[in-house]
Amino acid sequence: MSHLKQTVALKDVKCFALHGYYPEEQLTGNHFIVDLETEFTPQGFDDELAQTVNYEELNNIILAEMKNTQKLLETVLNNIISKVTALYPFVDTVQASIKKLNPPMPGQVGHSFVKLSYTSAK
Repeated sequence: MSHLKQTVALKDVKCFALHGYYPEEQLTGNHFIVDLETEFTPQGFDDELAQTVNYEELNNIILAEMKNTQKLLETVLNNIISKVTALYPFVDTVQASIKKLNPPMPGQVGHSFVKLSYTSAK
């Protein structure tokens, strides 16, 4: 007996935002790349959005949270995951990650990276 799992995700969502621990980061801003992935058991395949996760809504959540300046990227990711699980309580897992491109620190750093993963208690 097979057990289907469905993934709906957005990869490489590019944003400019004012996130950063240091006050100057919140003034100058930086470029970020966000990935968001959900996994769940499909409720059916009747060609209706009510049966799945709408990636347009995922994009809206990402863009809204990226506009909400935070000191820590972990806070941004937690807020994204909280909104996804509230909107789609049937999801089994959610993974969200952010890359901060060229973070302001000595040396040449391509990006910093933070990832949070949620697993349902079902």
